[in-house]
Amino acid sequence: MPASGAVTRNTLRQQIADALRDEVLAGRLQPGQEFTVKQIADQYGVSATPVREALVDLSAQGLLDSDQHKGFKVHQFSVDDYRGMVEARALVVDGVFRRVSERASVLYGAHGPALVSVRRRGEEAARAARAGDLDILIGYDLRFWRELSALVANAYIADFLHKLRVQAWVFAVPHLRADRQLRDWLWGGHEELVDAVTLGEPDGVRAVIRAYNEHALKWADRVESSVRGAGGH
Repeated sequence: MPASGAVTRNTLRQQIADALRDEVLAGRLQPGQEFTVKQIADQYGVSATPVREALVDLSAQGLLDSDQHKGFKVHQFSVDDYRGMVEARALVVDGVFRRVSERASVLYGAHGPALVSVRRRGEEAARAARAGDLDILIGYDLRFWRELSALVANAYIADFLHKLRVQAWVFAVPHLRADRQLRDWLWGGHEELVDAVTLGEPDGVRAVIRAYNEHALKWADRVESSVRGAGGH
């Protein structure tokens, strides 16, 4: 049985990693922003060890870049990176749902607690999208897709998809916050997707997900045009 000190440190490490991930997703830590282990340790009033471990964890997730001389900085994803995330996500999700459709009775038409929970997340996410509440949307969107993935895919695939979605949000947040037409570009088809899953409609599920990915790529084109117009790279 591990010592209580080790348990405490590991818990603290996860808490710090979660807090910093939330800071990045909220846009309070901007892409390219640099910081040191000491700065974060002082900010949270903890020792350097769990902070360093948390930052290494976030680097392994692709959210931070590390430099042994300068410390860490928030990774700056490009529009092409984002398109790659959407493509990878689309290929994996399509494969998962094609396989699930072969054993539809296992999932489609299910009304257990797990699917009820997914529906609640979806309703909240869709409501936040309609209201243009980005902070609320991100949290519910990530939970929605994580729980839905857990129903249809193994843990390795679910973790991979979650990582992609976190990275996609990290890229998207600064651009969305600067967009005056924010509400027009927040996808809110969560309820439609759950309906298709519940009714056991594989074609309907794939249609919603296809529209979701097309929406994401159209938004990426918009961002690219905006960056070029502003003289960015």
